Amino acid sequence: MSTSQGSVVVVNCGSSSVKLALVDPVTGERSLSCLGERIGSPDAVVHMTTTGADGRPSTRTITPAATTHRGALAHVLQRLLDLDLPPLLGVGHRVVQGGSVFHGSVRVDDRVLAQIHELSALAPLHNPANASGIEAARAVLPDLAHVAVFDTAFHQTMPETNYRYAVPTRWYEEFGVRRYGMHGTSHRYVSQRATEVLATAGRDPRGLKLVVAHLGNGCSATAVLDGRSVDTTMGLTPLEGLVMGTRSGDLDPAVVELVAERTGAGVAEVVKQLNSESGLLALSGLSNDVRTLSEKAAEGHAGARLALDVFVHRAAKHVAALTVSLGGLDALVLTGGIGENAKNVRSMLLARLAHLGLVEDPAANADHGRSSTPAGRITVPGDGPLVMVVPTDEELLIARDTVALVEHR
Repeated sequence: MSTSQGSVVVVNCGSSSVKLALVDPVTGERSLSCLGERIGSPDAVVHMTTTGADGRPSTRTITPAATTHRGALAHVLQRLLDLDLPPLLGVGHRVVQGGSVFHGSVRVDDRVLAQIHELSALAPLHNPANASGIEAARAVLPDLAHVAVFDTAFHQTMPETNYRYAVPTRWYEEFGVRRYGMHGTSHRYVSQRATEVLATAGRDPRGLKLVVAHLGNGCSATAVLDGRSVDTTMGLTPLEGLVMGTRSGDLDPAVVELVAERTGAGVAEVVKQLNSESGLLALSGLSNDVRTLSEKAAEGHAGARLALDVFVHRAAKHVAALTVSLGGLDALVLTGGIGENAKNVRSMLLARLAHLGLVEDPAANADHGRSSTPAGRITVPGDGPLVMVVPTDEELLIARDTVALVEHR
């Protein structure tokens, strides 16, 4: 935890977006947040929101001078320096893929930046954008320490049994083909927060067995034993595992060969469709947004019902499977946009997991667990495993990691 007063600049460059926030590492308050959309296109735009002394937010839209990640972020940072803001303690960067090189967050230097570039083969849509954000921020804020926080780092504690694929050894040794997992920053924050909440309710945190399900447009679940990731659903890339908004999740690899042969498309094009044209969007024929699908399913739309049923079924299968890696279950922890807000999906999920002793408390679920004890509980009270809703805050964890590395060089 920070002993200094000020804020951390938290940067998250996605494949076509740029997010930036000024985060107080102690309170989690944001004095400024930015969202850049359609980065890389002529229609790139940035929405900047500042919070005034009266606590009221004010948003303005600006057009960046350049539409690349580096150009858009540099434009925003230059604007940031013109504002009356708290002292800046450092800059924290979300980086998707750290491979087996990075087991935790690190201060960025030229060597680290080069390694992030080298790992782009494992995350071609994300690592180049992450690196561009680091380069832009270092150029504009050269006197501040920059820290890389890797999505994959939390999963580096998985045993070899759980991260190896049954493929030729050469693929693993020469090409790095193994399960890395993603969403590690979210899983780490949420598992830590759940452990704290359960400890205040009298649960012994030692040996605690949690399954954390991050359910949003991207979805993954992780088995967390005694605070460490021991198994997870995403693999070499974010495509494996649960059904997601536009990603297929698990499927037979031979599907790629079959579709390529029948359509004449290349492997890269088929994989692109599995990433951006599959999942809830493909099953429903409507949308990748669970809110829309829930409304349409209630109206009787067959595609929307099918999409939700497949989504929940696959999520339940993976949650149950992860209990094998834990040897039991103390709590299922739900987070992400769907996990935190979609009470109908949570209800469907618990119904499929009733055999694990998870029984929904309808009133608590409707309230998202806000009035429950322990906080976030949405299952009936008892001595068995429980289900909790715990909001994630990746930006706060990035800010805290940044300050920890800045203050303890």
